[in-house]
Formats: sequence, structure tokens, C-alpha cells
Amino acid sequence: MNPADSIWLMTALAVVGALGAEVGVRTAGLPRVLGYSLVGAMLALTGHGVALPLSGWSRGVVDSAAAVLLFEVGAQLRLRWLASNRSMLLVCVLEASLTAGLSFAVLYWLGVGVQAAAAAAVATLPASVAVAGRVARELGAQGQVAQRMAVLAATGTLAAAILMVPLLSMIHLGQAPIAWLALSELSLSMASALALATALALAIAGVTKWMNLRQENTVLLVLALILLVSHSARLVGTSTLLVPLLAGALLRNISDRAWPWPQHFGTAGGLLVLMMFVVVGSAWSVGTLQAGWWMACALVAARLAAKTLAVLALRRPSGLKERQGLALAITLMPLSVTCLLLLNELMVAAPSVGAQIAPVVLSALAILELTGPLAVRWGLRRAGEVPVEIKRSEA
Repeated sequence: MNPADSIWLMTALAVVGALGAEVGVRTAGLPRVLGYSLVGAMLALTGHGVALPLSGWSRGVVDSAAAVLLFEVGAQLRLRWLASNRSMLLVCVLEASLTAGLSFAVLYWLGVGVQAAAAAAVATLPASVAVAGRVARELGAQGQVAQRMAVLAATGTLAAAILMVPLLSMIHLGQAPIAWLALSELSLSMASALALATALALAIAGVTKWMNLRQENTVLLVLALILLVSHSARLVGTSTLLVPLLAGALLRNISDRAWPWPQHFGTAGGLLVLMMFVVVGSAWSVGTLQAGWWMACALVAARLAAKTLAVLALRRPSGLKERQGLALAITLMPLSVTCLLLLNELMVAAPSVGAQIAPVVLSALAILELTGPLAVRWGLRRAGEVPVEIKRSEA
């Protein structure tokens, strides 16, 4: 596809996605993010969805939007607060461990190989920060469930991005004639990710010392730095997920300063995120669903069971009522761009393993892209954290 066609297609996706979201809101009161995904689903059903591994304009859109989202996620991770809040830290660890462990066990029991089951479990581990955050902001939800939903989604994303790096090295270790080659690859990848993340965090911290962060030019400069370093990560062969995520976390935790940048760094970032949801919503096909839907249903059930068990097991020490615990578990259902990018990394680095789990993961993604936003909305309402006027306006 030539550049002119790529620009036309991206522009068309933005227009159709925005219109589809608004139609969903006005006619059925649906979350806007669900409207974006429905447009992607229609593209997939008509055979016009994107193919994996991503390439060209679709890879550029998803990588750029994911970099913005993941940087924002990292910037919300207050590690010192989490370390001092032991009950919440335990919930994060237990939720990630149970989700990955039970997902792996179910897939392995259904006949998926060890490497493929482990990769699928890691790829589908985190809840979607983008879906959960956008639905919560749209509803104006505030409270313990909304706050913990954001923390658990963020820590799950961080855990999955970190785990995928050694997992890929272990897959290569099983294929490499010399073990130290795979181990050196792991060390180099982690060191490169940390170096790029540190450079990005220090660059943004330096920029904001002599430029006003509330000015549009400064916000655009920060956005450009994030995109530049994140795309550099792909060029040097390290994780494009881990770099912006670690950079945001480093920036948030090396300073107590509040960072008042706008959501998705303004209109440009918001447009990328809109197109990203359409692309992710189209990343499957009818053939994919036919091949993987029943295993995907088992995987979705295992994910939900694990997250529910983890949250309810530590509900009392963390100060939640039973209704709040169940609501929190439901809000952790969505999958989105992190899952797709982890699968994409796997298909590039280990094509045979990626091809084995692609039907299952993409089918689970298709199911949860459409049901996840509704689950988040239901959970936040069930927890009583949606303002009364919002409920009345939807009714």
C-alpha cells in the first residue's frame, strides 16, 4: 500500500470510528470505546480486518497509540505507595499469578503445548487499561473499585510485558544450539529497554524543567519524544511495550511532582487511540473464530475465575465489601492492545508458537473487545461509584 492510500485509510477509520461510537452512545447508550470496537468487528466480518503480524500503517498506528497509553499507565504506578500498601500489593501479585497460572493450566489440559500455553497465558494476563480507563472517565466513576481497577490493570500490564521478554528467550533457548546465545539475548533486550526508558524519562523531566507543561507546544514535544523512543525500541529489537511503560513509571517515581498533561496528550494522541481500537477490533476473522472460539471461551472463563478468586480471597484485608470485590473482578475482564501487541511480538519472534495460539488469543480478544466495556460499566455501577446524574441521563 502506497503512502497516499495509507493516509486515506487511516483517515477513513478515524471518521467511521468516531461516527460509530457516537451512534452507539445516542441510540443505545453504549460506551464510546465499544462503538470503536464494533466498527472494527464489522471490518473483520466483511474480511477487511488487519492481518498478523502487523505491518505498515496498522503497525504504526497500534505501536504509536500503545506507546501513549502505556506511558500514561506507567505514570500512574506509584510504586512507593504500592509497597507501603501491602494488602493491595498482595492482591496485585495474587491476581497476576492466578490469572497466568489458571489460564496456562486450562490451555495445557485442552491439549495446547507447554510453550504455547505459557505464551497465551502471558498475552491474556492483563486487563485493558485503555478500556477500563475510558469507560470510567466517561461515567465519571470515582471510588475504591475504580482506583483498584486502574492499579490492577496497570500492574498486570507491567507483569505481562516483563514476562514476555524471558519467555521469548526461553523459547529461543529450546531452539538454540548454544544456550548462552538465548540468555545473552535476554540480557541485551532487558538492558536496552531499561536504557531507552531511562533516557526517555530523563528527557521528559529535563524538558518540563524549562518549558510549561500546560502549554500545547510542550505537550506535543513530550508526545513526540514518547513516539520517537518507542519506535526506536523496535529498531534496536527490544520490547516496544516495556520501554514506554518503564519510562512512565520511572518518571512518576523519581519525582513527587504532579504531571498535569491532558488525556492521551491531547487531540493527536486521542486520534491515534481511536484508530487503535478500530484496528484491534478488526484483528480477527470468521475463520479464526471457527478455529479457536471454544478454547477462547475456556480461556475467558479461566481468566474471570482467577481474577475473582484473587480479589475475593484478599477482599477483607484490602477493605472491600463482597459486592465491591465481585464488581472489581468483573471490571478486570477486558482485553485490548497489550494482548494484541504481545501476540504480535510472539508471532515475529517465534512464528510456530505464535501461529499455534493465534486463533485462541484472537478469538478471546474478539469476545472481550465487545463484552469488556459493558462489563466495566456494569461493575462500576454495581459498586455504586457512578454519579446519580450519569445513571439518570443514560436511563
